[in-house]
Amino acid sequence: MTETVTRFAFYGRVSTEDQQDPEASRNWQLARSRALTDKHGAIEAEFFDIGQSRSIPWKRRPEAARLLDALKDDQRGFDAVVIGEPQRAFYGNQYGLTYPVFQHYGVDLWVPEVGGPIDPESEAHDLVMSVFGGMSKGERNRIKIRVRSAMSAQAKVEGRFLGGRPPYGYRLADVGPHPNPAKAADGKRLKQLEPDPAIGPVVQRIYEEYLAGYGIFAIAQRLTSDGIPSPAAADPTRNPHRTGIAWSKSAIRTILTNPRYTGRQVWNKQRKQESLIDVEDVGLGHRTRLMWNAADAWITSTDRAHAALITDEVFEQVQARMRSRGTSSSRNSVVRVRRPYALRGMVLCDACGRRMQGTWNHGRAHYRCRFPNEYAIANKLQHPLAVYLREDAVLGPLDEWLADVFDPMRMDESLNALADCQPDADPALDAAKLELAACDRKLATHRAALEAGADPEMVAAWSNEVRGQREAIQARLGHQQRAQHRRLSREEIGLLVEAFGGLLAVLRAADPASKTEVYRQLGLSVTYRHEDRTATATVCPRVPVGVMVVSEGGLEPPRPLKGTSTSS
Repeated sequence: MTETVTRFAFYGRVSTEDQQDPEASRNWQLARSRALTDKHGAIEAEFFDIGQSRSIPWKRRPEAARLLDALKDDQRGFDAVVIGEPQRAFYGNQYGLTYPVFQHYGVDLWVPEVGGPIDPESEAHDLVMSVFGGMSKGERNRIKIRVRSAMSAQAKVEGRFLGGRPPYGYRLADVGPHPNPAKAADGKRLKQLEPDPAIGPVVQRIYEEYLAGYGIFAIAQRLTSDGIPSPAAADPTRNPHRTGIAWSKSAIRTILTNPRYTGRQVWNKQRKQESLIDVEDVGLGHRTRLMWNAADAWITSTDRAHAALITDEVFEQVQARMRSRGTSSSRNSVVRVRRPYALRGMVLCDACGRRMQGTWNHGRAHYRCRFPNEYAIANKLQHPLAVYLREDAVLGPLDEWLADVFDPMRMDESLNALADCQPDADPALDAAKLELAACDRKLATHRAALEAGADPEMVAAWSNEVRGQREAIQARLGHQQRAQHRRLSREEIGLLVEAFGGLLAVLRAADPASKTEVYRQLGLSVTYRHEDRTATATVCPRVPVGVMVVSEGGLEPPRPLKGTSTSS
């Protein structure tokens, strides 16, 4: 009697958040799978997700989604799927949502914990797999609790700097090896905030002028007029999307409300909030966003953790003045309603390049540019005072264009355009060049300080630190230039587009939240030109590949983007 040889596909997953080595993780998961399957057949295909959290559903993990699509193909090349460690593959109720798909297409699922294929009729097997999903969820929650508790204690008791960029007016100083022996062995160092001699006095000036009676916008105007670089100009890598041409009201307000200038460490100002993508389909999982915590939830160090730029008394006086100028407590509180904006975060103003903000007027969604009201130099620029774009003037023509561009009859033409229009340059190269320019500006500032009579030894220490940073950036830049980001192939782009299924054909009837998710996956960007009331829409996996022009007065004749064939 001849034993049937089974063809297997291997699935695994590794998260890089805790510095796991993807290759090592893949190898041991694959070895564990082969120990189970070698007597029954061979592994003919591999699907391995890297950098994907276990909480992300299968249909949103690239390799897992590719595996689910492969199940539909009669010529898939494998008869069963083996998973080396189910805790890495299934989280919470994901097994219950995924295994029925395997059953439907007649593909067995093998796991070492049951010694072979899962028996769909076995309650014991179902219970074991459900337990592993619960264990996976519990392990993730325990890790989150431990990490947050440890960071809270480190911030409050030790005043430790827990990462992130330093606030404007400070820079990072090395204060010795990391207290964790394992991290210290890897060369990690402990950092601490110290006043930046070049911009620290600017923070003190802002507080002084505010207490002297100047308003936030007046302070921004005075700083801009005096030629003092704004936070984005002083360090372009902080906010690469900002122009840095002037001080904004929001920058002044942020500085005036930051308690870290009193010398105390503050942590937990923001949190990662998980919310359902679709309440009607919980299987899609959650979307994670950064949200601001209430001030009473912030963790503040008991003692001073670094040199203060202002005193506690000055900070409290500023907060008292800001409260007195705010909304009176005697007035009725304003109930904010979260409005649906299908193009949230995707509309840009052509005049200044800034994202336009959603606003609800006359029962309709609009987008407005707040540049003239926000920046102190706006009245000196050629920028319209009021820039508004009505959402419903864009969505109809936009959805028709997308459905036409990705119509099955035009798919070959569109995929060719998507593949051909990818740039050769890696965005990381531009970021490294910006960092180099920032180092050069710092060196120029240090030379100016030396010429002005600053302590030569102190200036030499500053300059040596910046030169070290510059050398490290140059080395990284050289490495990035030698290994630029790989261009997506036509087949890979095809897989991305096919993942949308028939969504593009029904976008017109979809709700704004669903539209937003599809637009983001397509890489949609809309640039609005106020002068001629036209909006230019671009979709791309990484770079612009198509253009559509819409006028608020009606649909204009299409103007194709040079080098593309997906315009409509």
